[in-house]
Amino acid sequence: MTVVSRWRPPRLWRASLWLAGVVVAVFARLRVSGGLPPGWSGGPLLLAANHLGLADPVVLAAAARRLGVAPRVMATAGVFRAPVLGWFMRSCGHVRVDRRPGAAAAAVDAAAVALRGGSVLLVYPEGRIGLDPGLWPERGKTGVARLALTLGVPVVPVAQWGAQELLPYGAPRRVVRTLLRALWRRPVARVWFGPPVDLSGLSLSVTGDAARATERIMDAVTAGLVPLRAGEPQGPRWVDPTRPVTSERSRQAPVHRR
Repeated sequence: MTVVSRWRPPRLWRASLWLAGVVVAVFARLRVSGGLPPGWSGGPLLLAANHLGLADPVVLAAAARRLGVAPRVMATAGVFRAPVLGWFMRSCGHVRVDRRPGAAAAAVDAAAVALRGGSVLLVYPEGRIGLDPGLWPERGKTGVARLALTLGVPVVPVAQWGAQELLPYGAPRRVVRTLLRALWRRPVARVWFGPPVDLSGLSLSVTGDAARATERIMDAVTAGLVPLRAGEPQGPRWVDPTRPVTSERSRQAPVHRR
């Protein structure tokens, strides 16, 4: 893929990445493992991560900074409509995802522009905070796979565990209690960056290959998550009472259950 007019992260975003590291260090013990592809020299990448909760974008930002990258984030349009947070997201160059019917193509187009500009793009293939009863990755949507297959951009699976203990799903409910608990216990927040997902042999011109690519991506994320939560294979030790659970989008045969 030819990179045009290389994007540079604004100072505000670079400062925010540093601040994310400070904030995470107060409430958790960050452990980062794995790394970016060997020989990577600043070209476009897709970082595909599982979505645990409201705090994990901050944890992922701190982890990415340790690896020397400033990823742009694909986030729901509701975040961009918020009075202050929306201004921040726009100023930092993040990518808006509108979930209205028929708007998905616009989000993919915006992401493609970002990647053609040489950006590292952090995406959540699940498309929402996971509600699986065991907090394992849910079925992914095909947008990430379509971007990768169209542009030839490597997909780095990112698995994380522990960030769900920093903020409750139902915020602002129980925020103070949860933060005080995290401040006292300082849970371990683990983030793993894996080798690029092998999408060879797949093409958008073949019916079903976008779904197959998505499964490969989610398999890689799930496989990376297994060792991060070795002591909690069935479900998290700390249960968020504000988080609803449903198995409607649970994966049928995830790696950890085979």
